[in-house]
Amino acid sequence: MSFISVFDVLGPNMIGPSSSHTAGAALIAHLAHKLIPAPLKQVDFILYGSFARTYQGHGTDRALLGGILGFAPDDLRIRDSFEIARQQGLEYRFTSNETETDLHPNTVDIRMENGAGQVMTVRGESLGGGKVRIVAINGVRVDFSGEYAAVIAIHQDKPGVVAHITKVLSDRGVNIAFMRLFREAKGDIAYSIIESDGTLPEGIPAQLKVNPYIHDVMIVQP
Repeated sequence: MSFISVFDVLGPNMIGPSSSHTAGAALIAHLAHKLIPAPLKQVDFILYGSFARTYQGHGTDRALLGGILGFAPDDLRIRDSFEIARQQGLEYRFTSNETETDLHPNTVDIRMENGAGQVMTVRGESLGGGKVRIVAINGVRVDFSGEYAAVIAIHQDKPGVVAHITKVLSDRGVNIAFMRLFREAKGDIAYSIIESDGTLPEGIPAQLKVNPYIHDVMIVQP
């Protein structure tokens, strides 16, 4: 009888044996890679709870690396993510943290550095059934799932910025499903996350960055 790897098992929406430990992990990293311009140079994964204890046996490491390479949870290339990362010159490291126990049991911190020297850290939680939640960007608590198209604007917490964002989106015919603002402190760096029911049109980042208080804009299409 020939050997069949768990990564040869193709479910409806995932590669691997576990919706939480493989599909969810891949989706967290897939969302994270959309938040920083390519190409990535180095990525560090810090795993907590169940992720930390079982990431090798359940293929969480392979799934995370595949996601950060841009592969969706059902992409067959996840099986070869270690080799593909090596071919692309992407440095990566996995670290288990079993001392912090007050987090969701399937939590990962992803620290990314791209070729331009830009660094970003994303924390994600795998909730089960392939569903995930991004709960922090660069140490600022946020909350979005990636189920909707999203505009993520990094800006100073100044009057008029949110109004500018909503006007640009309204002028482009974007129907806002959810909108939330997260900030480090009053007047400090803030993250506005706007989720839409439909696909976001092109050109939104450039229009938003006309406002001098908006530092960066990221688009996450579902």
